[in-house]
Amino acid sequence: MLRGLDIRDMLIIDRLELGFGSGLNVLTGETGAGKSILLDCLGFVLGWRGRADLVRAGARQGEVVAVFDLAADHPARAVLDEAGLPVEDELILRRVNTAEGRKTAWVNDRRASGEVLRALSDTLVELHGQQDDRGLLNTRVHRRLLDEFGGLDDLRGTARDAWRALREARAAREEAETALEAARAEEDYLRHAVEELDALSPEPGEEEALDSRRRLMQGAERVRADIARAHAALAGEGAEGLVGDAMRWLEGAAEAAEGRLDAPLAALERALAELGDAQQGVEACLEALDFDPLELERVEERLFAIRGLARKHEVLPDELGRLAADLRVRLEALDSGAAGIAALRAAEEEAQTAYDAAAAALSGARRAAAERLDRAMADELAPLKMERAVFTTRIEPAEPGPEGADAVAFQVATNPGAPAGPLNRIASGGELSRFLLALKVCLTEGTPGLTMIFDEIDRGVGGATADAVGRRLQTLAAGAQVLVVTHSPQVAARGAHHYRVEKRVEGEQTRSTVIGLDANDRVDEIARMLAGDTVTDAAREAARALLRG
Repeated sequence: MLRGLDIRDMLIIDRLELGFGSGLNVLTGETGAGKSILLDCLGFVLGWRGRADLVRAGARQGEVVAVFDLAADHPARAVLDEAGLPVEDELILRRVNTAEGRKTAWVNDRRASGEVLRALSDTLVELHGQQDDRGLLNTRVHRRLLDEFGGLDDLRGTARDAWRALREARAAREEAETALEAARAEEDYLRHAVEELDALSPEPGEEEALDSRRRLMQGAERVRADIARAHAALAGEGAEGLVGDAMRWLEGAAEAAEGRLDAPLAALERALAELGDAQQGVEACLEALDFDPLELERVEERLFAIRGLARKHEVLPDELGRLAADLRVRLEALDSGAAGIAALRAAEEEAQTAYDAAAAALSGARRAAAERLDRAMADELAPLKMERAVFTTRIEPAEPGPEGADAVAFQVATNPGAPAGPLNRIASGGELSRFLLALKVCLTEGTPGLTMIFDEIDRGVGGATADAVGRRLQTLAAGAQVLVVTHSPQVAARGAHHYRVEKRVEGEQTRSTVIGLDANDRVDEIARMLAGDTVTDAAREAARALLRG
């Protein structure tokens, strides 16, 4: 419930503190006195998007504070908790607008965004104004309104999930078909490339090894001749034989030398061993250089084949093996593509079946909710002097989507036998107001802790019809809080709390203020609404009669 509104330096209000009570609160006053300004200020603190020039001329900034009482089960508590804001029985919203247009908001003394304010607003206030800002006349939102009335959030969520799964399954199947089609376009290339790569079967590092072997064989004859001469110098009659001869000669003279030849003999023995190692290494090298001339041709052919294939596929020679594996995977995908697409089509059909079932369940629930709404509207229209009018919720098949496959439109027929049509085309101004009031009552019934605001809902009606509207608003307010901006004395007389909006000119400045009326003031105000500028005793007596009900 909205308990209080504190406004400073907004539009033509310099300072206003206003308290509201439960039940029916009525605001009256001359046209242009500033009644709509109160709604602008309330909308500002609730984060609604509205006019930009809100700060009073000459003021540095404007400020609005709204105080709400929250019941233990009020849905605003969940919004506060999700936003990480303090959750208390009292909710204080404060929003400041500087002259430069910068806006700052606080919720229970904690900074908050406009998005949080609007989320709270959806749980706190329901406004129906002259511009029908909640979309009751807009057929594009009728489906959502019907779903809210019927409590179909779960079914709608199931349909939305099923639609998402269907779209994903369809996208997967289409993507696979596109990939398969592209693969088929290059099937000949893939098969030839894989066959060519498999036939060559290059190994990582093979190109470098072949290149090294080729270079070695190309220079082998010259190198082998030099190594052979070195081998001859080491073995046989070469160094090894000479060292052996020297050792035999020295050994024969060693005994006479009295040990002086022991060290030279040991050195020669070591040298002979080293010469043997050198000889073995040279022999191994000669064996390695001993190749078949045809081998050079074979090495060059394979080396050139590997390099040519690498250039053809624009990869490095060592990457040919990985390329072959990748192409083989693509070819296998092509070969198994038909089976994969069949599985994807089966998954899509399963998703389609699940969506159709969810959409059908939602459609059935909508039709049941539509019947309940039509009956509720019939009950509401009778007290509003429209018992002969017929309200119909029309449901027709529509293009399937995330929220089902139904098109919903609210239609009315104002007289028996007359064709039904859209609200704003069939109903006159006074009838439209009553239709919208009845629809508003039906759609908001059962919403806990909601403050309902009606901005001139009684426009275009008078007399007994205005009295019927006032009585319906009074009944509606018995279990809730209702704020009504009205020019109708019949409606004003039904209020539990009455406020008069006045505009005054002080010096060269215009100010708007709101005054709470006591019993005597209410008589005068309703008399003014009946009689105009000149309030007569007869008008006062008529006002008293209205107040007595």
